[in-house]
Amino acid sequence: MAEKRDYYEVLGVQKGATDAEIKRAYRKVAKKYHPDTNPDNPEAEAKFKEATEAYEVLSDADKRARYDQFGHAAFEQGGGGAGGFGGFGGFDFSGADMGDMFGDIFGDIFGGGRSRRANNGPMPGADVRASIRVTFNEAVFGTEKELDITLNEECDTCHGTGAAHGSQPETCQKCGGKGQVVYTQQSLFGMVRNVQTCPDCHGTGKIIKNKCKDCGGTGYVKKRKKIQITVPAGIDNGQSIRIRGKGEPGTNGGPRGDLMVTVMVERHPKFQRQGYDIFTTVPVSFADAALGAKLRIDTVDGQVEYDLKAGTQTDTKVRLRGKGVPTLRNKNVRGDHYVTFVVEVPTSLNKDQREALEAFRDAMAGKARQKQVLENENLEESLENLGKEMKDKAEGFVEGLFKKNKKKKK
Repeated sequence: MAEKRDYYEVLGVQKGATDAEIKRAYRKVAKKYHPDTNPDNPEAEAKFKEATEAYEVLSDADKRARYDQFGHAAFEQGGGGAGGFGGFGGFDFSGADMGDMFGDIFGDIFGGGRSRRANNGPMPGADVRASIRVTFNEAVFGTEKELDITLNEECDTCHGTGAAHGSQPETCQKCGGKGQVVYTQQSLFGMVRNVQTCPDCHGTGKIIKNKCKDCGGTGYVKKRKKIQITVPAGIDNGQSIRIRGKGEPGTNGGPRGDLMVTVMVERHPKFQRQGYDIFTTVPVSFADAALGAKLRIDTVDGQVEYDLKAGTQTDTKVRLRGKGVPTLRNKNVRGDHYVTFVVEVPTSLNKDQREALEAFRDAMAGKARQKQVLENENLEESLENLGKEMKDKAEGFVEGLFKKNKKKKK
C-alpha cells in the first residue's frame, strides 16, 4: 500500500493554518476533484477521498492534536492511544455529520444554497415594512407621526403556548424535543447522516394536540397597533427609519424583529431639493432688474430680504448660506438655498405703461443717435486734420523740387 501523504500537504495549507483556512482549502480541493464533476475518473475520486480524509482529521481539534503529535500512526490500530478506524482510507464516517461537513461544498458545486442544521433555539422575528407620508417642511425640520399597523401579538388566552386552556404542548416523539431528525444512509463515503428539521413539530420540539381556539395553535393573534414614529430633521424622500423591536415576534423566545418605515416626502410648489440644498426660481420685473430693488424671498424659514443689484441679468444665481436642509447627523449644520432670478417681460400693457416704455425706448434711441452724431463729428474733424497735413506735405514737396531745378540751371 502506498505511503499516505501529509494531511496539510493534501489540502495545501501550513501546519499552523486556522480552521477557516483549512475549510477554505478543503472546499477548493473538493470542488476540483468531486466525483460528480469528474465522472469515470478514478484518480480524481482517489484525490477527493484523500482530501476528505485529511479534512475529517484537521477540522476536528482533538484529532488534529493527535495527528500533530503522532502523525498517521495516531489513527492506526493501537497507535497513539487512539481507537481504530474503518471505512475508506482507515476512517469511519458513520458518526460524522456529513450535512455539516459537506453542505456548503455541495451547495457551491451544484449551484444550490448552503445546507444548514435545523435550529429549534430562539430565533428573531421577521422585520416589518411600512411607509408614511410627510410634507416638504416636515421632512426639513422633523416631525412626529402615528403609524397604524397590524402585527402578531401573543395570544391572551394561551399566553403564546398555542395550547387550549387546561392543556400544555407535549414533547415531540419523533425528534425527542430536539426539533431535528437524523436520517442515515449508505453512500460513496460510507454511512452518511443527514440532519433535517422535524416534519412533525417543524423544529419547535413540541406537539400541540389541543389547539387554542383563539389563535389556532400558533400562539399569536393579529392586532392593530398605533406606533409613534419620530421623523428626524433632514430626512429625504425614500429613506427609511428603523424602529428596533417593533416587528413580528420571534420564535422559541427569540426577540421581535424591527419595523422599517419608508418616508415619502410630498413635492413643494416652489422649492426643489438636491441633497441638503434647496433651489428656487424668483421672477423679477424688468424695471427692478434694471434699477435694482429690495426683494422678499421665500425660504423654509420664512421670507428674507435681499438687495437686488441694478443691472441684474436673467438667470443670475445667488446663494443664501445656511437656508437649506439640516443634515441628519447634526441638525444645526444646514445646506444652502440657491435662488435663480428670471427677468419677466410683460405680455400686456396699459396706456400709461406703454407710453412710459415708448419714452424709454425713444430715450435709449436718442442716446444712440447722439453717440452716432458725436462719432461722425469726430470723424469729420479727423479727416479735416488729415487733409491739412497732406496739403502741407504736398506744398513742401513742390517747393523743394522747384529749388532743386533752379540750382541746376545756374
